[in-house]
Amino acid sequence: MLLRLLPVFCLCLLPVGVAAQPQTTQPATDLELRATYAPVVERAAPAVVNIYTKKVVTQRMRSVFDDPFFREFGGVPGRSRQRLQSSLGSGVIVDEGGIIVTNNHVVENAGEIKVVLADRREFEAEVLLTDPQTDLAILKVAADGPLPFLPFADSDTAAVGDIVLAIGNPFGVGQTVTSGIVSALSRTSASVSDYQFFIQTDAAINPGNSGGALIDVDGNLLGVNTAIYSRSGGSNGIGFAIPGNLVRQVVNSAAGGQMMVRRPWLGVQGTPVTSDIARVVGLDRPMGAIVGEVFPKGPADKAGLKEGDVILDIAGAEIYDAEALRYRPATRSEGDVLEVRYLRDGKEKTAKVKLAFPPERPARNDTRIEGSNPLSGAVIANLSPALAEEIGFNPMASGVVILEAERGSYASRYRLGRGLSILSVNGEKTETVEDVTKALNAEQRYFILQVADRNGRVSTMRIGR
Repeated sequence: MLLRLLPVFCLCLLPVGVAAQPQTTQPATDLELRATYAPVVERAAPAVVNIYTKKVVTQRMRSVFDDPFFREFGGVPGRSRQRLQSSLGSGVIVDEGGIIVTNNHVVENAGEIKVVLADRREFEAEVLLTDPQTDLAILKVAADGPLPFLPFADSDTAAVGDIVLAIGNPFGVGQTVTSGIVSALSRTSASVSDYQFFIQTDAAINPGNSGGALIDVDGNLLGVNTAIYSRSGGSNGIGFAIPGNLVRQVVNSAAGGQMMVRRPWLGVQGTPVTSDIARVVGLDRPMGAIVGEVFPKGPADKAGLKEGDVILDIAGAEIYDAEALRYRPATRSEGDVLEVRYLRDGKEKTAKVKLAFPPERPARNDTRIEGSNPLSGAVIANLSPALAEEIGFNPMASGVVILEAERGSYASRYRLGRGLSILSVNGEKTETVEDVTKALNAEQRYFILQVADRNGRVSTMRIGR
């Protein structure tokens, strides 16, 4: 069995004076295939592309007037200049019609995107969809005729020890292939994505590999390389790939003409099971996630799940952390029914949960704030599970959130930007957009704002009118 899983290397003895003849035939058996990756690479490599981007960035120029002494008296504005910034990355063609998946951070804010195929053909690419939560972006190129593409593997079937190949363009040196194994699954320590559920590999991944392919020995797309764990910036043998099943959902959304990705949810908020909690609930080891909150009339609520239940597995996949409660439904479609095994009062139970999209309840009511107040220039909205999912918030969160702040506005000047929740204005609790606008219109000499960041850290600001 080991011979089927590991590359086979053999040293043949040749008669004296007989030169070794080059081997040109393709491997004929499964065992021979494991002795060389060349046939797999030959099939897969044409579908991996290089991506070059250009964008204009504004850079503030330092001067003597940056000194606090001069700012105190003159208020001299700092000068800035614009420069053209180039970057590179990799991508994977996943449809013969020219749909390409890459990392969002590769193309973010790019004014020009050029895709170069393995055969050196070049195309200008348009962005179909960006999904910062998964750090994925979907591009499209127009080519004459079908393009080579990689079919998706079922990433849920990946196992630790499986042989994998990483294909990309590290450091801009050109297409490169590295080999390794799946080192771990369900890794949640790489914070490049809100859906922290990665395939870990020891195949060498370096800068420029971002957006490239992680393939299995059948040449199918197992994941999209997205990050490395490194102190030096080079490969230390710990790389992360976004699982193919999650990538496929984003690709399907783009192919369907959607401008953003909608993902099904369970409608629960969970916390991991510690060793102490495992003993209390009767588990022989820490596993599962405790249901801390159930959204009223959500999928889990309709299926009978309650606060305090310990979810052990979803659709046969064991749960070891709370992130899996978001990831598992996110790889499925609306209306899919998943069997959830859970523990309640020491007894195992099962429930059939029909997945649905998070509701936009209450309505978001996007509102741009104007006037002489510290939030002027900001766009605020009511938080709902749908909006929370869109911006990477706790789906059970409620209240009012800042979606954006116009550059140069009062809001941006006071660093009241995207992702901050507005808790109160002048001591009045603000639960809706109407609460905020009413409080801001009150006659006050100054404003006292209480805001919270994504991690729940609360700040109080006193700002004059």
